[in-house]
Amino acid sequence: MAGRFVQQPTRTTVRGGHVGVPAGPAGSAAAGIPRQAAAPARVRRWVPDGPLDLGLVLGPLRRGPADPTFRATADGSVWRTCRTPAGPGTLRVRAYGGEVLGEAWGPGAEWLLDRLPELLGAADEPEAFVPRHRVVALSRHRQPGLRLTRTGLVLESLIPSVLEQKVTTDEAYRAWRLLVRRFGEPAPGPAGAGERPMFVMPAPRTWALIPSWEWHRAGVDDKRASTILRAVRVAARLEQAVGMPAGQAQARLEVVPGVGPWTSAEVVQRSHGAADAVTVGDLHLPGIVGWALAGDRDADDAVMLRLLEPYAGQRHRAVRLILLSGRVPARRAPKMPRVDIGLL
Repeated sequence: MAGRFVQQPTRTTVRGGHVGVPAGPAGSAAAGIPRQAAAPARVRRWVPDGPLDLGLVLGPLRRGPADPTFRATADGSVWRTCRTPAGPGTLRVRAYGGEVLGEAWGPGAEWLLDRLPELLGAADEPEAFVPRHRVVALSRHRQPGLRLTRTGLVLESLIPSVLEQKVTTDEAYRAWRLLVRRFGEPAPGPAGAGERPMFVMPAPRTWALIPSWEWHRAGVDDKRASTILRAVRVAARLEQAVGMPAGQAQARLEVVPGVGPWTSAEVVQRSHGAADAVTVGDLHLPGIVGWALAGDRDADDAVMLRLLEPYAGQRHRAVRLILLSGRVPARRAPKMPRVDIGLL
């Protein structure tokens, strides 16, 4: 079923990976996307074996409300662009009547539809999760359609995760938006036209050729830009990590200087659907988990990992349910100041 539309999600629900997807009729026009002039390259129908909330499953793939590679429209569709091994592609997904309809355009259309079930959590095992805390149990009960996505793509999660290192989310989202629109290519199919066209992220070689002043204009410092440049130079080797277990994939990613445990976990959570990959080194997450499970707002990574021990094998799912519960400590300090280096 389509996710419920949430007009003003809280900071925590956004972090938990929820995108409001209106439950519109299957045949209505998609706001912001022009009507298609021709039939899509491929169409696939798939029936999930349980509840499915598109906003919860695909929400972690969106990098901000104006992400040029991701859009939820008024007809209940989620649009997503990818640079697949077969080339750029656009995917539109709708869920209604217990069935999912996937439509795809571009050279990567077949690749996207072949992997549609995994993208929507078919490889996930939510039934293996056993809540050990009341707040987690209640959140799970309220989110029956939560499944962990598996994109099978590394670079598309790695680059925006690097952009999010040690800056505010607004700064990172702005950098991703500006760079993709400036150096990406229009999305195949109807999503690439109209007043608000979507874009496919740049190819590895294009990332490598972005001038230093363009990184600066996007507000990306030299350290993060250098990390991305090092990663795209070994893009093929990094993409091979999708065939490895999540732990080995993280180890391969961390060979790249500038990619640490925080970044590698953020990547495999999306590329592998890694149910046990915990994001460590985060500024706020230990305090949120500590507060929800033990009333300890000053918890650090060690305390967070100890509290999550009962969820071994499913710790990432437990964290997402905690974030979606909305149980967070009151803020005691001002937000991190935003510094736009592009204005310097």
